[in-house]
Amino acid sequence: MNLSPGQLDILFQALGDPTRRAILERLARGPATVTELAAPFDMALPSFLAHVRRLEASGLVDTAKDGRVRTVTLVPGAFTPVRSWLDEQRALWEGRLDRLDDYVTRLMKERADGPRSED
Repeated sequence: MNLSPGQLDILFQALGDPTRRAILERLARGPATVTELAAPFDMALPSFLAHVRRLEASGLVDTAKDGRVRTVTLVPGAFTPVRSWLDEQRALWEGRLDRLDDYVTRLMKERADGPRSED
């Protein structure tokens, strides 16, 4: 994965807030105006726009302004770096846990077999 740790940090920080995750979940159904996105949240519009700007700065969403209406859309492939990192971590930990399982199984078998007598 050709992504600097700082870029990955920005993505995870953007995903770390429940309001921003809810915005992304809504945008998964299609583009929406800022007004539509803000409707379910009990916060001032400037505070809500800060969340949208954070998502845009991370590269997860794009915004386009047409007159006074700002529309927000998901950026195709924006989650790929996060998914790639998580897949790498899963592979790493699955390998470690498989080796631990093999080790524990071997220990239990040795204990069940009891001490061996040497002739």
